[in-house]
Amino acid sequence: MITEQSIQSPTRDRVETHVNALRPVLDVLQTEAPLIGRWGETLAERLLRGQRLLAAGNGGSAAEAQHLTAELVGRFDGERRPFSAISLHAETSAVTAIANDYGYDEVFARQVSGHARHGDILLLLSTSGASRNLLLAAEAASACGATTWALTGEGPNPLSSLVDEALCLPGPSANVQEAQLVAIHAICRVFDAAVAAAAERGRS
Repeated sequence: MITEQSIQSPTRDRVETHVNALRPVLDVLQTEAPLIGRWGETLAERLLRGQRLLAAGNGGSAAEAQHLTAELVGRFDGERRPFSAISLHAETSAVTAIANDYGYDEVFARQVSGHARHGDILLLLSTSGASRNLLLAAEAASACGATTWALTGEGPNPLSSLVDEALCLPGPSANVQEAQLVAIHAICRVFDAAVAAAAERGRS
């Protein structure tokens, strides 16, 4: 006989298994607090100087990248001016045109070559760290003089070895992506604090 309890028990087990798998990933993320803080401060310094953030990823990582750019162009915690941040995968006409003419491996690299300038920051997100379109984008950014960062799964991996700095998190892909969102929000929190501090210095 199927009872409500017999249905709920395996469902609850699956939820608890998922949440328990996230905890060790967050523990690793916490040890990377100095890197995350430095990224937030550097991002504020660069964007306040008029430089920009470019971001890209595939699938769920694309959603994470777009989350970050939305926070910067919009706002995170409090009111402040907008900053230049572009999610390359969200440029649908450019993505489809480049993919059609040059192949999907080039969809980000060609945009980076067009948009990136010296001192800009390119942030690439990937749970595998092996997506060729992201590897080519990192190479294109370096050629432009842009700074390259990556949020990836377990390292070292091809992408983490190619960028200037990487935050590598071991664990199941879904949990890595969840932890990456925590990292993105932490970057935003540091970013907003640095922007506010700069504004206060300007008033004094």
